[in-house]
Amino acid sequence: MRALMDHGFTVFGQFVSYAEFIGQVFALVVVYLAQRRTLWTWPVQLVSVTLLFVVYLSAHLGGTAARQVVIALITVYGWWAWTRRRDPVFGVVVRRGTLRERIAVAVVFVVGTTGFALVLDALDASWAPWPDAAIFVGTVLAFALQGLGLVEFWLVWLAVDAIGVPLQLHSGLYFSAAVYSVFAVLVVRGWIDWNREAKRAALAATR
Repeated sequence: MRALMDHGFTVFGQFVSYAEFIGQVFALVVVYLAQRRTLWTWPVQLVSVTLLFVVYLSAHLGGTAARQVVIALITVYGWWAWTRRRDPVFGVVVRRGTLRERIAVAVVFVVGTTGFALVLDALDASWAPWPDAAIFVGTVLAFALQGLGLVEFWLVWLAVDAIGVPLQLHSGLYFSAAVYSVFAVLVVRGWIDWNREAKRAALAATR
């Protein structure tokens, strides 16, 4: 792992370690695979979070590093959950969240961000505790909702991207910032595809 952190390449005068490059490229692949509802989403995610944990820890972003650990745990759950909700033709079965579920997600995001930001600030674990905490909580929520097959996880990812791009830029992680920008495009596409699939699944259930 140290070799991947110490070696890399330079883009526009900015050093990009192989750990950051591979971790973020795999993260992009995860979005692509999730859009297609394939089980390969989860093992690729495990490789990505392992690499990015080291990257963010070295950048003094404790919240963003800690989220990689939580994502790894949720990834194991998501992998298991998707194997239990497979459609032989269309892949994992997805649905839209209820109004109560959507409100719960919003409350957890706000309360979770506030609480975790205070913890990061108290421990001096991040130079930007509030956006760092928001990314942590948003990412955990997104993967949890993805594991449950809820379409709304894509919207949570959009919020994470909007916060993540400026945070990555200010942290000197320019390649990661560029990847977050690409994420936004893929997320919009994923949102459209999962909505279409949710409608098909809901229609099939009423027949």
